[in-house]
Amino acid sequence: MKYRLLFFCAVTIALAAGAGWYIYQTLYRNPSASPATARAAPQPTVQTVNGETVVVLSPDVQRASHIEVAPLVLTTAQPASAAWATVVDLQPLFDLHNRLAAARADLDTLTAQSDNSHAQYERSRVLFEDDRNISQKSLQDARAAMQGDQAKLQSATATVGGLEATMRQQFGDALASASMAPASDLFQRLLLGRMVVVRVTFPATYSGPAPAHITIDVPAGQPVPAQKLSASPLADPSVQGNPWFYAVDHLLPVGTRTSVNVPSPAPGAQALAIPEQAVIWYGGQTWTYVQTAPDRFTRRYVPAGNEHERGFVVTSGFHAADRVVTQGAQLLLSEELKPQGIATACKDPPECDD
Repeated sequence: MKYRLLFFCAVTIALAAGAGWYIYQTLYRNPSASPATARAAPQPTVQTVNGETVVVLSPDVQRASHIEVAPLVLTTAQPASAAWATVVDLQPLFDLHNRLAAARADLDTLTAQSDNSHAQYERSRVLFEDDRNISQKSLQDARAAMQGDQAKLQSATATVGGLEATMRQQFGDALASASMAPASDLFQRLLLGRMVVVRVTFPATYSGPAPAHITIDVPAGQPVPAQKLSASPLADPSVQGNPWFYAVDHLLPVGTRTSVNVPSPAPGAQALAIPEQAVIWYGGQTWTYVQTAPDRFTRRYVPAGNEHERGFVVTSGFHAADRVVTQGAQLLLSEELKPQGIATACKDPPECDD
């Protein structure tokens, strides 16, 4: 019995020594396999430096999160003004065109008739004065016919002049001239529906002449070019400013209201352009993250309303050497807003959702 007890004691000691050796090899000789050590790896933190919130991310975490940065570039910012454009109903122009064509036809007929009656009166007068070869009544009838035709001609001339004046007062010189021209390509394209006319109202503060070419923002599409026609005699009652007519080679419903970016005649200035993909929305405002150090990022406000084809144009708050986050900015925002000081036992936090 004594020998058996000694045997079991020796076996227990041997097993304990083997277990100790395994634990030593696992935890101390191979630290990468230790869950505790894995949890000790650097994690993103949020700090406050000089009144700014700074998100600290190690380069390894940045690579794993696919965070990319790019330097800001200088661009020429052309000052622009906002204007409103409304698609004009051209049916009244077409109606005036038809009425004018009919009035001109009547005018031509009455002109020929007046010339004929005047010639008849002159013949009758010569015959009457030549020893009264015709009666005085015939001469009086010829004079009355001539005067009647002249009155009709004056009335037709006034009608044509009135229609032309109405057309110019409602649609300006360019459209009126195109409508009255015998073969106007502009009017034919308008008549066939291949082109529309918009009334662009420039703000009263806009200085300089109306530009010959502008771009119109169309719904659900790219901006389309527009060509200046003439000043609009009628203003848009809902918008105060200087109205001009522009022709657009794009079909738009009558009454469509859209915006126009009008370049300023002043020379452009150098400014910084923040790429559109670097801008995020938070709290109803636009922001971007700037990399202030290899592992540090700070969120800065981006003024809206200065959009450019190359991004958001800024003139303050940024420098040419700044590097902004072009990919992964939303991840940085989530990290910044995440409550701090809350530990998790999960190796991979998304697994905690279970």
